[in-house]
Amino acid sequence: MCSLALLVGFSDAATASAQAPTFTVGWSVYAGWNPYFYMQKSGILKKWADKYGIAIKVQRFDYAASLDSFVAKNIDACAMTNMEALDMPAAAGVDSTAIIVGDYSNGNDAVLVRDNLTFQTLPSKPVMLVQKTVSEYLLERGMVLNGQQAQLGKLHLINTSDSDIVAAFLNNKSNEAVVTWKPLVSQIVADKSVHSIFDSSKIPGEIMDLMVVRSEVLNTPNGQKFARALTGAWYETIQQVAAGQANALKYSAAASGDSVESYKEQLKTTALFVSPKSAVDFTDGPEVQQKMDLVRLFCFKHGLLGQGIHSVDDVAIAYPNGTVQGNKARVRLRFNSAYMQAAEQGKL
Repeated sequence: MCSLALLVGFSDAATASAQAPTFTVGWSVYAGWNPYFYMQKSGILKKWADKYGIAIKVQRFDYAASLDSFVAKNIDACAMTNMEALDMPAAAGVDSTAIIVGDYSNGNDAVLVRDNLTFQTLPSKPVMLVQKTVSEYLLERGMVLNGQQAQLGKLHLINTSDSDIVAAFLNNKSNEAVVTWKPLVSQIVADKSVHSIFDSSKIPGEIMDLMVVRSEVLNTPNGQKFARALTGAWYETIQQVAAGQANALKYSAAASGDSVESYKEQLKTTALFVSPKSAVDFTDGPEVQQKMDLVRLFCFKHGLLGQGIHSVDDVAIAYPNGTVQGNKARVRLRFNSAYMQAAEQGKL
């Protein structure tokens, strides 16, 4: 009878687990996103999901593939930058909400060259990068800030997957310029013939790293549980990483095949919002709106806001204070600090 009772108990638990609302999070290799791998491996994510009676899966992608999957509604949330949140889901008409502002790139993204190339000599040279991402934005900002705005039309961009870009650049010495992010930057500059001529520390706060959820998912009771669980898991995880907890660093480094020392080096150029308060202060302040205005203008100029878009205001952005950049009837990207505030207040 005891064995039968145990079997019935296990069966009930398995059924309950199978019936739990399930959500999927996509992430790709990047210093600020590798902790999602540790979050899953450590059991932190499961602990928070269990608290809210849901299940959360974490899935690794190449970066562009993660965005495509999010736009196709195959996953519920995705780690992405502020620019991709605007020029991928928002441009495709997918109303999305940034619930976590995790960090901004403070040197992780870089323009790398061989043969002493400069911004003056870069036009007409092939430049390898993942097009329609912050790499293209960084390259253009570097050109503009180095007085080469008139030469932008002469840039020759070679679209290259982030999973292929290191080998493709290093194995062919005729490739002279590449734009990418860490840890890929660190792997490329290990070749002493390559050096950086511009990086994201020159434009602090402009390349933000977000966790974005489809608004239609967020606007359901279970979707709100998902957001609360994911936010709680994030801050528990990132605080362990920032504190140098051994397993947190070990598994975050392993997520991209790096050593712990290499990963620590990457974190030095990642402006992490370790405390919820720091993230809320940044998100609710005027700086986010100022930076996003630069990004949305770039996206509109390059035709990245979707078909039939005749004004930069046709894809609008809403902020926590109620401010909207653009047409209020066409909001497609929202910054929501409520879940970070709940974490700050210990109410998750």
